[in-house]
Amino acid sequence: MSSQRRVALAVALVSTTVFVLLAVLLVPWSPVPGGTPAAVPVGEVLTPMEVSRAEQFSGVLRRWGWAATAVNLVVVVLLASSARVRRWVGGLPWPWWLQVLAVVAGIEVASRAATTAFSVLARRHVRAAGLSEQSWAGFARDLVVSEALDIVVTGLLALVVVGCARRWRRAWPAVVGTMAAGLVIAGSFVYPLVVEPLFNDFAPLPPGELRTGVLALAEAEGVPVDEVLVADASRRTTTLNAYVSGFAGSRRVVLYDNLVDDVPREEALSVVAHELAHARHDDVLVGTLLGASGAAAAAGLLGLLLMRRRPSEPATVPTMVALLVVGGLLALPVQNGISRSIELRADVEALRVTGDPEAFVALQRRLALRSLADPTPPAWSQWWFGSHPTLLVRVALARS
Repeated sequence: MSSQRRVALAVALVSTTVFVLLAVLLVPWSPVPGGTPAAVPVGEVLTPMEVSRAEQFSGVLRRWGWAATAVNLVVVVLLASSARVRRWVGGLPWPWWLQVLAVVAGIEVASRAATTAFSVLARRHVRAAGLSEQSWAGFARDLVVSEALDIVVTGLLALVVVGCARRWRRAWPAVVGTMAAGLVIAGSFVYPLVVEPLFNDFAPLPPGELRTGVLALAEAEGVPVDEVLVADASRRTTTLNAYVSGFAGSRRVVLYDNLVDDVPREEALSVVAHELAHARHDDVLVGTLLGASGAAAAAGLLGLLLMRRRPSEPATVPTMVALLVVGGLLALPVQNGISRSIELRADVEALRVTGDPEAFVALQRRLALRSLADPTPPAWSQWWFGSHPTLLVRVALARS
């Protein structure tokens, strides 16, 4: 066994072990006392007309989403397997780092061009259903910003891999694994301060009953609140939402402005209690640690899969990108399974601290109707792509 293979195997095994241990110790695998209740019958929550509309709307979006995923996979795999692309990269008269960035940008732009039609169709569908009033100019701007971020992030990862492979030809999987874990941790801290403002403007939640209630909930849950902000999300979507991001000095609870303006105080506080539960249990930090160990494990696996290639050469970058895309898709069931458990624990905490299951149920119904979320998604799709419990499970939780 070569020294590079031994290093890559050690990195993969150690990082995977760390990931499993962190998951066992930090993820609430039994978040509901007595076990998660069975979903309630859909007819007890929504009318037949509401169910039909949600299923039809979500079904169309799902099919376009699956199509975009499939096309993206085909594009990156074809580019990775093309000898012509490798020859083109090898013939670029530029420094290696500029070749890497050019290859990443080309792959990302080709993938975006191949899937933009699905994004446009999905946006038309959303606008036709009244779920967004965002202009096409705003939509195009978001696409461009998202594409630029993808190029920057993927380009940085590719530069790390190729640069380390050129400097440490045998030990590069260990160096890349360490750097990838560090980048995940740094990104989690920087994201709410740098990336989120690219898509929304934020303002402090003004004084009033809602802010008073938020601060009272924070005190009840023992959560130091760094910032409670309102995002101008209504210019992009009518969907109601709130979230918590960052940790340490960058932790913030963010409410969509339409949640603040359009929802009764008790229901809005139910959302806030859920988000404060995430902060109380440091769920962002937990996700960051899991992501860091997962990134290190991915570096080890990448070292094993690139044994017969030359990771120090920019011509290998298309293969790296394809492996990242395929690996990310295969990792979704694990990632979303963990997410659903964490979300259920936050629901339990929200119900406990507010003591208002009626407001919780009313909120879940309102959220589902505003977003036209499918109350009965296909089981395999929920297992693979569902990051949150379904409406019917959350209602069952409140009633239990």
